[in-house]
Amino acid sequence: MPSAVSPLAPPEVPNMPVIAGVKLATAAAGIRYQGRTDVLLAILDKGTTVAGVFTRSKCPSAPVEWCRAKLKGGKARALVVNSGNANAFTGKTGRQSTALTAAIAAKAIGCGANEVFLASTGVIGEPLDATKFDGVLGSLADGASTGDWMSAAEAIMTTDTFPKVATATVKLGNTAVTINGMAKGAGMIAPDMATMLSFIFTDAPIAAGALQSLLKSGVEDTFNAVTIDGDTSTSDTLLAFATGAAAANGAPKISRASDPRLNAFTKALREVMADLSEQIARDGEGARKLVEIIVEGAVSKASARKIAMSVANSPLVKTALAGEDANWGRVVMAVGKAGQPADRDKLSIAFNGIRVAKSGARDPSYDEAEVSATMKEPKIQIRIGLGLGKGRDRVLTCDLTKEYVAINGDYRS
Repeated sequence: MPSAVSPLAPPEVPNMPVIAGVKLATAAAGIRYQGRTDVLLAILDKGTTVAGVFTRSKCPSAPVEWCRAKLKGGKARALVVNSGNANAFTGKTGRQSTALTAAIAAKAIGCGANEVFLASTGVIGEPLDATKFDGVLGSLADGASTGDWMSAAEAIMTTDTFPKVATATVKLGNTAVTINGMAKGAGMIAPDMATMLSFIFTDAPIAAGALQSLLKSGVEDTFNAVTIDGDTSTSDTLLAFATGAAAANGAPKISRASDPRLNAFTKALREVMADLSEQIARDGEGARKLVEIIVEGAVSKASARKIAMSVANSPLVKTALAGEDANWGRVVMAVGKAGQPADRDKLSIAFNGIRVAKSGARDPSYDEAEVSATMKEPKIQIRIGLGLGKGRDRVLTCDLTKEYVAINGDYRS
């Protein structure tokens, strides 16, 4: 795991409040890493509802398959996350490992295995020895507390350089409810329904179906609008848990996502998800630039998304950004290859508000010195105007540096 914290890490870490009905504990089980925590156990009060979205990879991990199957029950009592081993592409052994892990956790806290949710992150293709959880999860259950959210976020890291957490407090009816979230992810990041690992907890009393609708709609312009390297993980998992504890303080019980009393909560939930997804972009492996790509004037939002992703995932664009080179010709290339409607002679491009291309050619007022100076900033915005319609979208990415190659070249060493 990289030792240096990303220069793009947020300057301040939020104070993470207690979520009633959630207890956390972490431990070092020696799954792959030595001398650091690598297991997280979250214990959830009875009645906690759960929702989730997962990778659409055709080679999903065993924990993803486990969670998909158990999500139908709508209830959760525990979450177990390990780092260092993804338990992906592990066949029958992987499925046995998930079942054993869930059984150990269920015994430790006194619930059914079908109420235990699992996530694993790390190396693909290596069997996960679930016997390492035996004893560990029992000790964690005994020592779990309302908790240290930062330690929990640290336990799920792999090549991340900093733990990622976010929180919000909002009124549901006349009662304050809290939303806490954590995430991990720095490489193998290209969204497809969900991305990386992320876990969100709230004390709001929200039915599983309503929570599922909120999560599914909220992910599209947050987690699904981030890419580091264009590679969708086998393990991408986003789970949300609602303990319902705030009902005791007068919060109304919500059964439908369309309930107008959810408006403020929905906005706050998306803000937490947006915060976490930006932190992932800031921690891209080897990243030195946070890059925002805005596409306007497309024929539709969907078309704008595809064009933005084409630019965001272009190695030539990303290496130019790493070299602080405003090579707008590479942006033109990425727009052109996206397979979406575009008119060369209507295209405009700007870096950090400085227009470099207009009407299919270099802007007449182009100033190399001015543009070179803005490319040294830690955040770069690329704004692309297509001039074809009203479609607009925004994605986040980062630059591609030598450190990215070094991290991934040595990943299994």
